[in-house]
Amino acid sequence: MTDIRTAPAPALPDGGSTPRKAAAPARRRARGENLAGYLFMSPWIVGFLLLTAGPMLASLYLAFTDYNLFDSPRFVGFENFTEMFSDPRWRKSVEVTTSYVLVGTPLKLAAALAVALLLSKERRGQGFYRAAFYAPSLVGASVSVAIVWRALFSDDAVVDRSLQVFGVHLGGWIGDPDMVIYALVALTVWQFGAPMVIFLAGLQQVPRELYEAAQVDGASAWRRFRSITLPMISPVLFFNLLLETIHSFQIFASAYVVTNSKCGPADAGLVYTCYLYEQGWTNLRMGYASAMAWMLLVSVGLVTAVLFWSQRRWVHYEEDVR
Repeated sequence: MTDIRTAPAPALPDGGSTPRKAAAPARRRARGENLAGYLFMSPWIVGFLLLTAGPMLASLYLAFTDYNLFDSPRFVGFENFTEMFSDPRWRKSVEVTTSYVLVGTPLKLAAALAVALLLSKERRGQGFYRAAFYAPSLVGASVSVAIVWRALFSDDAVVDRSLQVFGVHLGGWIGDPDMVIYALVALTVWQFGAPMVIFLAGLQQVPRELYEAAQVDGASAWRRFRSITLPMISPVLFFNLLLETIHSFQIFASAYVVTNSKCGPADAGLVYTCYLYEQGWTNLRMGYASAMAWMLLVSVGLVTAVLFWSQRRWVHYEEDVR
């Protein structure tokens, strides 16, 4: 009896060339599809290489040079980085930016979550209220909004007069070294629309049965929020925290315009990007500014890594909850 494993394969009528002939057109179609895909992607690829990757590599080289836009770059090694740590204004910009991130980001997320909780319940005119609260985020950190904000928080302006009704007189926030940072924080908190929409999407995914079971057990509203809402939306909370932290480090237009390009009195509003801009375009120290930019990139990367590491302790994904 012939063993199936050793029996010769049946010969094809055309000598066994049919599979190869059939595979050749398939390979040509695959190559054509790949070529079409690369052609459609070519505008993005060219833009990425010319407008993102190219300038980044150029700035990395300039970070190790002394360059003023008019003379050829002169290689100075790590001199820009060592000067940075001994620069008191650089340290001040780090301090101001850190304060802005630590105060502004949590307040913005808290406001976004609070409004999202209110708007997640069915009520008349719900669509209008959602659009109204989201509207400030559409304009972003534009120059026009910053100009209006500067007018609101100037001396004897609308905010100051409103507080005087309650017997509080703080004067102009923009000219006060102790208050200018809070004017910037108030601006970022006011634009909580984008994280609010993301929180709304997360709240819609929380099963209603969990709240009903908790109510039957007599859980209070705070207990339901702490034990059900927060764990269930923790991935969304982490996503918003990550994005808003990165955005806070990049603040520039609002701070520059609100302080009237003076970075606040006594450098109280000297955020990192404002000092970077000053060094690059006012003092024409492009090498030093490039080194500052890369230091910011590394710092944001480290903060992002820390946030990803910390999520294991407090972010609960669906499989974890089950």
